[in-house]
Amino acid sequence: MGTPEFAVASLRILLKSKHKITAVVTVPDKPQGRGLKIAQSPVKKFAIENNLIVFQPEKLNDEKFINEIKSLNPDLIIVVAFRILPKEVYAIPRYGSINLHASLLPKYRGAAPINRAIISGEKETGVTTFFLRDKVDTGSIILQNYCEISEDDDAGTLHDKLMELGALTVYSTVNLIEQSGGNPPVQNQNDTQAIPAPKIFKKDCKINWKQPAEKIYNFIRGLSPYPGAFTLYKDKTIKIYKTKKISEVSRGKFGEFTAIDDKVFVTCSDEMLEVLELQLEGKKRMSAAEFLRGNKELFQ
Repeated sequence: MGTPEFAVASLRILLKSKHKITAVVTVPDKPQGRGLKIAQSPVKKFAIENNLIVFQPEKLNDEKFINEIKSLNPDLIIVVAFRILPKEVYAIPRYGSINLHASLLPKYRGAAPINRAIISGEKETGVTTFFLRDKVDTGSIILQNYCEISEDDDAGTLHDKLMELGALTVYSTVNLIEQSGGNPPVQNQNDTQAIPAPKIFKKDCKINWKQPAEKIYNFIRGLSPYPGAFTLYKDKTIKIYKTKKISEVSRGKFGEFTAIDDKVFVTCSDEMLEVLELQLEGKKRMSAAEFLRGNKELFQ
């Protein structure tokens, strides 16, 4: 059960294994983009390309859907980047249901673990497989694998690292469950160490330039490429995707932009940041040098 590209990697590795995939569950097709064309989820596209049975329930507690899953008599349900399963579904398989989460639980429970880990300045994160419980992201841990967060990682690059690491971890978890007859060694989560990672909304993405450069640097890369950190400057909305720490003491007002030659700098509470990639409302994402060729007057 899954929706985005992140889940496709796990589906792909299981399809190539000895394990039999009886069906795939994903979200209903929905309109996307400016043209609002009906689009399939990445998981559905992959499933169809590989002749897998696909279910797309509107509601996961629908009796018809529940009976369809029961009729398959699955040994295990695997959830990767999907919706919250009701107990009526996750209790169906004889070995239970497992989830892949993109953090080292109990840290960063919630919808945005990748973004929140970078924003918080973490140096490492990882993936966790665990058995589902009613309360989200609290089940017993089966396997965890670690991943370094490099200084240059953003949410996009870390997503791709964890996607591949997650697929390998799902594969190892399924093998372990099979070998143990459904009773692999597990570890209970310590709730006192839990850190929430709630969903990120547009209002959460506005940059506070009164903070230190290090914190803003992490905030920007934690939201890049999506949903994108932004600032309001001279009545214009500017998204900032990539910056560079330069260890130069701030001068001017907080959030003030300065253009020097083909470079852009911005003032934080302690030091300056160099802005490497940005996007003016209604325009495409571009380098600072490209931006200045048509918008230099904005920073003067």
